[in-house]
Amino acid sequence: EGNIFRLADHLERLYDSAHYIMLAIPLTVEELTEAIAETVRRNKITSGYIRVVVTRGVGTLGLAPWKCGKASIFIIAATIQLYPEELYKNGLGLITVPTQRNRAETLNGRVKSCNYLNNILAKIEAKNSGFEEAVMLDINGYVVECTGDNIFIVKKGVIFTPPTYMGALNGVTRLTIMDIAREKGYNVREEPFTRYELFTADECFLTGTAAEAIPVVTVDHRQIGAGVPGPITRDLIAAFRERVLVDGYRV
Repeated sequence: EGNIFRLADHLERLYDSAHYIMLAIPLTVEELTEAIAETVRRNKITSGYIRVVVTRGVGTLGLAPWKCGKASIFIIAATIQLYPEELYKNGLGLITVPTQRNRAETLNGRVKSCNYLNNILAKIEAKNSGFEEAVMLDINGYVVECTGDNIFIVKKGVIFTPPTYMGALNGVTRLTIMDIAREKGYNVREEPFTRYELFTADECFLTGTAAEAIPVVTVDHRQIGAGVPGPITRDLIAAFRERVLVDGYRV
C-alpha cells in the first residue's frame, strides 16, 4: 500500500553483498532509494514486489570482472505470487530434496546474488515430486533453508531458525519476524536442527520477501503438529502483515 518495506535494510544488504564480491555500485544509497521509489511511481504499483539488480556492466566473454566497465542497474516493480492464496490459510507441504545448500566456505549464503542455480535445481526436484517448495540440508544433514525462503520451527513455545553461518540467507523478513516475536515475548533461538526436530515440531513456517510468511503443515509426508497453521505462526503472520504497511519508505 505504497510502503516499500524495510527498504533501508534491503539496500544495506545489497551494498554489503556488492562489497563482498568487489562490485562497485555507481549510485549512492540515497540516489538508489529515489530511483526505486520513482520506478514504483511510474509503474503505478501500490502493492507488489521490487527487484533491484546490479550487474558488472559491459565486458568481455571471459570471467574477468576487472575487464567490465561501469556497473549497470535495473529496477523492476511488478506483482508476484509465489504460492496460491489457499496455502496461506491452510498451510504448505514441503519435501526434502537431494540437492544440498552451498557451503558457506564455497559461496556464503549471506551474499544476496543472482547465483540461484543451487536453489533452482532444488526447486525443480520439489516440483517433480509434486511440491511447491523444498527443504535444503547441508552436508551434515542439518536444515539450512528452503529454495527461496528461510525456515522456522516452534517447539514448546520456543521459536527456532537455522543460523546464517550454516549458509542461510539473512533474510529481511526473517529478521522482521524475529523482531516481532521478541517484542511479543517469545523465546527466539538461532540454532542448528535436523529433520528430526523439523518432523516433531509443533509448528513450522517460512519467511521471504516475496512469500512474506506462510505456514507449513507437512514435511516429507509427515504431519507437523496438529496439521493446521499453529497459534504462534498465526500470531506472527498477523503482526507481520500490519508491520509491512508502516515500517519502511513511503512512496
